[in-house]
Amino acid sequence: MLRPYTSPNNMSNRTPEQIYHDLAEVMAAAFPNHDISTEMGSETRVFADLGLTSIELVVLGERVEQFYGRRLPFGPFLAGLRARGADDLELGEVVAFLQRHV
Repeated sequence: MLRPYTSPNNMSNRTPEQIYHDLAEVMAAAFPNHDISTEMGSETRVFADLGLTSIELVVLGERVEQFYGRRLPFGPFLAGLRARGADDLELGEVVAFLQRHV
C-alpha cells in the first residue's frame, strides 16, 4: 500500500543522477519493448525521444509511485505543463519534480 502524499519539508536527499537511474530502472521494467538505452539527460523528451505514449506516461507515474512507496502529485504537475502549452515533457522536469516530492 502506498503512503498518502504529504508535502515534504525539504528536498529529496537523492541526487539527480540517482533519480535518473531510478527512472531508467522503472522504465526498463515497465516498458521492456521500448529502447530506453538512449543516454537520458535533462533535455531527453518523454514522447519524442523515448517514444512513450500518453497512457504510458500515466503508467510510468504509477510505477514511480510504487518504486518510491508513496503517492505523488502528478496531476497538478501535468496540469501545470498543459497550462503553459508544453507538448512534451523533458526528463529534467520530471527529475526536478521528484527531487521536490520523494
